[in-house]
Amino acid sequence: MLGEPVVHCLQADGYRVRVLTRNPDKARAIFGDGVEAIKGDVEDANSLDTALRGCVGVHINLYGGFDADLERRGTTNVAQAACRANVMRLTYLSGASVFAENCWYAGTRARFEAEAAIRASGVPYTIFKATHFMEPLHRFVRGKHALLIGKPPFAWHRLAAEDYARMVAKAYATPAADKSLFVYGPQALMMRDALHIFCRTGHPDARLMFFTYCIAARHEAHDDLAQRAGLRSRPALDYRQWLVGKPERLSHTGSFGFSRAMAHLRRDAEPRRCREAIATVPNP
Repeated sequence: MLGEPVVHCLQADGYRVRVLTRNPDKARAIFGDGVEAIKGDVEDANSLDTALRGCVGVHINLYGGFDADLERRGTTNVAQAACRANVMRLTYLSGASVFAENCWYAGTRARFEAEAAIRASGVPYTIFKATHFMEPLHRFVRGKHALLIGKPPFAWHRLAAEDYARMVAKAYATPAADKSLFVYGPQALMMRDALHIFCRTGHPDARLMFFTYCIAARHEAHDDLAQRAGLRSRPALDYRQWLVGKPERLSHTGSFGFSRAMAHLRRDAEPRRCREAIATVPNP
């Protein structure tokens, strides 16, 4: 969901893109012949060395599913391989809440240690500490119902995947390196308002349904309703805007990749384990 727009933005900026994936056929079906798909795994050092050979940059976008520590292990391996390959820039998708005080949560701890591994690698890096994205809102839609659990207390500045992808692509053409950037959208919305806009724009037949936590817990095993809450994002650093630009898409415009999000509306949002890294090579 978040790697695909990065590929498209890199291609638009004139890069040739190589994708490391466990399923090259699936990658070719998604990206077509314009992307070189190499079979490999972020826990296989040999496949990483092969994938990074001749690359000037590598973008890391990992999700371990039930194996939260995969993100730490995989990112560490990619960073070390990037150093061996003399890669000139490494970019990584982290989270706005990734700080030491939040490492009680396994996923946050994995990202925190992944960031440390990147800094220790010696490869110039840009770490994107992003808030929540707009596109996963489709997971709350089940048929003709949009399900909201409880009353989330915060208004989130949800980020469009296309804005984030544009920032990643720009980072490779920006001399400034070794930066951790907090990125979030320009519009703060409560979860109820965000779902209302999402349904009105892309799924007008869906009706909002509200569940208390106790009711949701009773239905969780059957309906896959549970969503984890995050933490309020920190303010963006001043250099973020001039370094990679700023998010532009507002939720009510419907321009945050709805064509991509809507393609997922009728798919099952099953937990999945993703081991993919995107390596970039410039056009000759």
